[in-house]
Amino acid sequence: MITVLIADDQPLQRFGFRMLLESQDDMTVLGEAANGSEAIHMTAELNPEVVLMDVRMPGLDGIEATRRITTAGDRTRVLILTTFDLDEYAYAGLRAGASGFLVKDAQPEELLSGIRAVATGDAVVAPSLTRRLLDAYAHHLPKPSPGDGPEPTVLDARLTALTDREREILTVIGKGWTNTEIAARLHLAESTVKTHVGRILAKTGSRDRIQAVILAYDTGLVKPS
Repeated sequence: MITVLIADDQPLQRFGFRMLLESQDDMTVLGEAANGSEAIHMTAELNPEVVLMDVRMPGLDGIEATRRITTAGDRTRVLILTTFDLDEYAYAGLRAGASGFLVKDAQPEELLSGIRAVATGDAVVAPSLTRRLLDAYAHHLPKPSPGDGPEPTVLDARLTALTDREREILTVIGKGWTNTEIAARLHLAESTVKTHVGRILAKTGSRDRIQAVILAYDTGLVKPS
């Protein structure tokens, strides 16, 4: 059973999400939060597998709530809901540690599939789309402040744990290559690529492939195009 917390300031929106999720045999809603502060408190108390997080909420918004939830180190993963598929909120949400984002007018099946993917540790957003998103906003948004995450020196230290091959693969992950593309272009078996990717995520402490893409940007392995 996948446990979900719904965070949205619109009561009707929360009601709709709850009705959809509880119609599924493999999902249950543990609670509803009307703002970011409530989402943080209820996540700590209820320990859901997935938080369905709206961005624009009164008081503490969904981006800051996401950052605090993901840096707490618990199992909870965050799926950001946005009004537009490519906007600064989605960018900020991914940087804050979200495992992906969906637009609010997504089909019910897309939302359900996204929740299931996040619950199993997958990222909802394709790496190539993540790169386009980062490219679009990397020049316009400020760098993370010291409290927003690891300092560049820490990230650089994480890279030193990688082998040359792993660093090469992290670079092309940052460029949006799929495992199949990496295998073909680097003349490797796809199973070998999967092994390398798993080691990269473990060594760098990346929660998923999206966070690996962001790491590649933050450490300068990949530059915005």
